Amino acid sequence: MIGLDTNVLVRYLVQDDPGQSDLATKLIEENCTKHSPGRISMVVLCELVWVLRGAYRYPKKTIVDVLGQLLITSDLEVENEPVARLSLDAYKNGAADYADYVIGFSNITSGCDVTYTFDQNFADSRITKLL
Repeated sequence: MIGLDTNVLVRYLVQDDPGQSDLATKLIEENCTKHSPGRISMVVLCELVWVLRGAYRYPKKTIVDVLGQLLITSDLEVENEPVARLSLDAYKNGAADYADYVIGFSNITSGCDVTYTFDQNFADSRITKLL
């Protein structure tokens, strides 16, 4: 199993830098299999959303679709997949950032009753309260 950094995943998905994109594609396609998947951490998922939304200006629907594909690809293993899925479902129709939902659902699955926040968009979530 190998771990995948955000930059490698971005180059693979976006294919915007010929040299790095070719290297990322070769790495993933030659080393990530159902029996030895590439690992994507929760931090990488959060950074990926931030980069695709901020730097590349992809619409939210495209980002939701990308995350959904990553979660069902058998050649990849996502850290804490249940939290990643819950966060994606909430992000799809919610006002907060994906990372906010990851924080909230990570806290819930760790035994917290609620997550307090100053973020108005995140406070609208069923798992948070505005402080």
